Formats: sequence, structure tokens, C-alpha cells
Amino acid sequence: MSRRVVRQSKFRHVFGQAAKADQAYEDIRVSKVTWDSSFCAVNPKFLAIIVEAGGGGAFIVLPLAKTGRVDKNYPLVTGHTAPVLDIDWCPHNDNVIASASDDTTIMVWQIPDYTPMRNITEPIITLEGHSKRVGILSWHPTARNVLLSAGGDNVIIIWNVGTGEVLLSLDDMHPDVIHSVCWNSNGSLLATTCKDKTLRIIDPRKGQVVAERFAAHEGMRPMRAVFTRQGHIFTTGFTRMSQRELGLWDPNNFEEPVALQEMDTSNGVLLPFYDPDSSIVYLCGKGDSSIRYFEITDEPPFVHYLNTFSSKEPQRGMGFMPKRGLDVSKCEIARFYKLHERKCEPIIMTVPRKSDLFQDDLYPDTPGPEPALEADEWLSGQDAEPVLISLRDGYVPPKHRELRVTKRNILDVRPPSGPRRSQSASDAPLSQHTLETLLEEIKALRERVQAQEQRITALENMLCELVDGTD
Repeated sequence: MSRRVVRQSKFRHVFGQAAKADQAYEDIRVSKVTWDSSFCAVNPKFLAIIVEAGGGGAFIVLPLAKTGRVDKNYPLVTGHTAPVLDIDWCPHNDNVIASASDDTTIMVWQIPDYTPMRNITEPIITLEGHSKRVGILSWHPTARNVLLSAGGDNVIIIWNVGTGEVLLSLDDMHPDVIHSVCWNSNGSLLATTCKDKTLRIIDPRKGQVVAERFAAHEGMRPMRAVFTRQGHIFTTGFTRMSQRELGLWDPNNFEEPVALQEMDTSNGVLLPFYDPDSSIVYLCGKGDSSIRYFEITDEPPFVHYLNTFSSKEPQRGMGFMPKRGLDVSKCEIARFYKLHERKCEPIIMTVPRKSDLFQDDLYPDTPGPEPALEADEWLSGQDAEPVLISLRDGYVPPKHRELRVTKRNILDVRPPSGPRRSQSASDAPLSQHTLETLLEEIKALRERVQAQEQRITALENMLCELVDGTD
């Protein structure tokens, strides 16, 4: 009788756990718009959620520590004239977020570290180039200020956010609605899925489709695709019989899948969240109440089921924390922010370990907040892998980095250095934008002090009335 050998993996026992009730974010009116994006974006400093808003589109930005009930008058980020469909934090500046809307525009916002007194209504820059709704945003993983957008006009535009310029426009590659776009690890290639059922690998700078596969999944419902660290493509989609399906593909040989597995008959689109450090992919279906996760390896069957985190409530959307925002002292390897109808609930994925020491094997060096390239370097053909940081001593997000406003690059937050420097920091004039920001901050602080003084006066009056009442 042969003994079954259990596959060795340090991730076999990963388990998910919802955070305690006081760690959730309550009373948030999550957007009800019909769109297959995650509605939530998170980084080590802030949580952003697309919310219901009358007369336009809005999202709320909360400091991670601001858990509990959210005041109904908490300031929103408002500026779009139609619903917001997607939001994405800049990987190289934790205070900068981009939003895409049904109003055909993309707006880029600077979020202050302090809580603003009123709605944020003025973006740093508005990017206009699409003729229909913009539903997909994705920052370049290694180049500073490079942002990709995809719209209902079937066009992908790659922007230099620092100057507002269109770097590249890919307008003749997709004959129908684009369902998803994903960069590879160094930002040299894109993987796209489209309503025409074709999975494409695109070199954006050459403007070429370098590989494509028709009907990677045969069903008509939307497909999703992400690059893995091995250079493969992981996809989710539907069979002809509307069963959900996952696939793994080698772009150098699209004829046959590396792996193809049927899942279940639910009709929610599966959003894949891939962690390259552990090579685990987490599948979150909109409307599902579970997160399934799989390990992708070089050994058959290549996509190994690990476990399922289940809960009672269905999810309206999901945020995925970058690795640098996790608690390494608790062996946390992923953290999700699950959107309910009226709240957001953190879900923590942990590898059980007895030791309290730093676990090197769970936390290889991971992409940090510094870009590896400038936008023009990437456009000229240079590629660079992400600049990695160690998580051994944990990660402390940098303080608020104010944008240095220049005509060339309004998002340049790195101090000038070397021969490229045109003027010293001391003789750089204060721009109009910086002066206005300072004046706004001073005004907001004065209003806050005034409100506190009024509150103190009201409390003193109440105290006097109580004292008079007891007499």
C-alpha cells in the first residue's frame, strides 16, 4: 500500500481571521455603482473607499488608525461630476491617489496627513483624454509618476502625471471593452483582457501585441489576468456553462494552459490579488462571502489550493495592503479590507509560527516606496526592477511629502541631486500652489481652534447651569 506524500509548503497552514469589531470602519456608505472594480485602495497610511455621493462622484480617505464609527460629516474627496469607478494609490508616494470616473476624467489628489476640515475638491491635476467613462487605473510599478488608464472607448493611455502629458496611447489594440490591465514586475509589459475574449500581452512602448490567446476562458463573462513572478499569466474567467474557472498560462506558449481548474457556478467576477513574495494568489468574488487562496509553484499541478476564508456577509469590494504595510511581528502575510454595505472590515492572513523572531523565509526583501526610474527614462526604453527594502525592523511610512511644483514635473518629491539640478533648494521660489496650500492649512487650523473655543464656552455654560441647578 503506497503512502500519500503531502506536498511540503510553508504556506499550507495559512489561515484568515477577521479583525475585532473595534478595528473595523463603521457607517461608510459604500458605492452601489455597477462596476467590477475593487472600490477600495489601501496603503500603509490610508484607507480609501468609493462611496455613495449625490450630484457627482466621491471617495473617502481615512487614516488607518481611525477605526470605529466614521462621522457622517467626515470630509470626502469630491471633484468628479459622475460616479468614481476606480481608485489607486501611488506606489511611490503614500499621500498621492488617482481616481477614475464615469465623467471621462482621471484626477490625481494629494492627501494631507492631518484630517481636513472640509471636502477636498481641488485635484493636483486632471487628466483628460478619454472620450468615454474611465474604469481602470494602474500606476507603473517602478517608474515615477507614470499612470495607466483604460476607458470605455477601448483605449489605454499611459500618462506622465508630473507634467500632465500623454506618454503613450494604445488605441487600436482592443476592439471591445477592456476588462482588466496589469503591469509585469518591472513595467515592461502589460497583460490585458477584453470583451472579445482575448488575453493579450502588450509591449506598450513598441505599441505591439507580443502574444495573444483567444478564449483563454470560453465563457462570455469578464476575465481577469495578473502576471506571476515566474513570468506566467494567472487568469480567472468562466466556462461556456458559466462555471468559474482559473487558469495559468505561459506567454511563450499560449497553445495549451499550464493549468486550468473549474471552481463553482457563482456568477460574481473573481478578482485575483497576487503576492509575488509568497507566490500566493487570493481570489475574491464580488458578492461572495469567502476568499480562496492558492499557491503557484513550478511543480504540477502548478496551482495548489491552500484554503478558504469564509464569513457570513457578502463582499461589495476588497482592498489589498502592500507587503510593507503588514505586521511582521505577527507573521501576517496578507491583509484585506473587505467592504460590506455600511462598513469595512480588515481580514488578516497569518502563517502560524511559534517563534517571535523575524521570519526571513516569510519576508524576502519587498518593493519599497522609491521609484527605480524617471518617466522619461522608462519611455526611452530603460527597464529596472523595483527598489527593494527589508522588513526586518518593520516599515515606518515617511512623513507627508509635499509636492514640489515645477512646470516639468509637479509630482517630483525627490530632492534634486547631481548635474541634473538646475537650481538649489534654497533659491527655488515658492510656487503659487505651495503658498495656497500653506494659507489653506493656516485657515483650517484657525477654524479648528475657533471651533474648540466655542466648544469650551458651551461646556462651561453647561457646567454653570448644572451648578445653578444643584443650588
